Amino acid sequence: MAGMATSSGLASSKATAEKNPQPERVRVAVVTSDVPFVEGGHRVIATNLAGELERHGFRVEIIRTPQNRFGRQFSAYLANWLTDVSESGDGVPIDQVISLRYPSFAVRHPRHVCWLNHRMREYYDLWPRFSGPLSWKGRLKERTRRWMMHRLDKYLLTHNVTRLLAQSKTVQERLMKWGKIPSEVLYPPPPRRAYRTESYDNVIFTVSRLHPLKRVSLLLQAMKHVKSQSVRAVIAGTGEEEEHLRRLAGELGISERVQFLGWVDEETLISHYARCRAVFFAPFMEDFGFVTLEAGRSKKPVITCVDSGGPAELVANGRSGYVLLPDPHFIARQIDVLADNRDLATRMGEIAEESFRGINWESTLSRLLLP
Repeated sequence: MAGMATSSGLASSKATAEKNPQPERVRVAVVTSDVPFVEGGHRVIATNLAGELERHGFRVEIIRTPQNRFGRQFSAYLANWLTDVSESGDGVPIDQVISLRYPSFAVRHPRHVCWLNHRMREYYDLWPRFSGPLSWKGRLKERTRRWMMHRLDKYLLTHNVTRLLAQSKTVQERLMKWGKIPSEVLYPPPPRRAYRTESYDNVIFTVSRLHPLKRVSLLLQAMKHVKSQSVRAVIAGTGEEEEHLRRLAGELGISERVQFLGWVDEETLISHYARCRAVFFAPFMEDFGFVTLEAGRSKKPVITCVDSGGPAELVANGRSGYVLLPDPHFIARQIDVLADNRDLATRMGEIAEESFRGINWESTLSRLLLP
C-alpha cells in the first residue's frame, strides 16, 4: 500500500501517478455527524473537501454518523466511538480520517485530524438562550448533561485526535473559553463555483437558512429606515422563520421592496451574487459562514455585525464591507451609503476579492493532511 500523503504529498502523489499509471491511492475518510433532512454548512464542507481530495488523487469516502436529539446525545457519541473507520469494506486500511463536528470527532483512528465546525452550541455559547426558558428541574437536568459533555468533548479533542483545527477564530476562542483546548485556525474555502461579477444593481442580497439565529429580520427592520426608495432586498433560502419574515415585511410596510426567492439552484444563486450591490450576512455568532467568501469571490462588499462571529472576522470594516452594531438604524445608514455610491461598492468588492485569495484549497489541504 502507498505511504500516507503529506502536506507536501500533493505534488509527490502526482509524480507517483506519472511513474505508475495505476498507483494504490491513499484513502481518506471525511466524517461528519448528520441530521436527516437538515442542510448545514458541514455538509457543504464535507462534500467540497471530498471533491478536492479526489481531484488531488486521493480515494475518499464521506461517512455520515448519527447526531441524536436532546436526551440522546450520549448514545450518539457512543455510536460514533464504535463506528469502524479503520478500514474500507474491501479490507484495505483507511490512511487518515478528517472529522468536522460533534460527535463525529469521537470516531477512533490513529491518524485523525478534526477540522472543527462546532460542538453542541446549546451547551456552550448558546447555553443562556437555551437554558433560560427551562423549568428548574429541566435546567438541573440539562446542567448535569452539559457538565458531562464538556468533559467528554475535552477528552476527545485532546486525546482522540492527532491535530485540531478550528474553522474560524470564533470557534478557536470557544475552545479556549470552554475547556482551554488549543487549536489552529483554518478557514474553509468556498465551494468551487463559477463566481462572476456582472453589475452592481441597487439590491441588497442575502442567502441563508431562515432561522432566528441567522437574523434576516435585521435586514427587514433596516429596510424600513432606508431612505433610498430604489433599494430592494432579495432573500434566498427557506426555513422555520420564513412565514414570520414574510409577515414582518408586511407589518413594516416594505413588502413591495422585498423579494423572497425561497430555495434557489446554484446558477440562480451565482447570478444574484453577480448582480447585487452588496450582500447582507449578519447571523448571531456564526461558526464560519460561506456567504462572506462567496460575496468576495463575486466582488461584492458584505454588511455584517460585530457579534456575527466568523463573518465579522473576515470583513475589514470600511474596506471590504461594514461590521456594524446589530441595530437596524446603523445598518440602514450604510445601505444608503452604498445605494448612493456605486463606485464605493465596486472598490469594496474588489478589496474583498483580493483579501480572500489566500483562502484556497491547495493551502487548506496541505494543513489537513498529516505527514
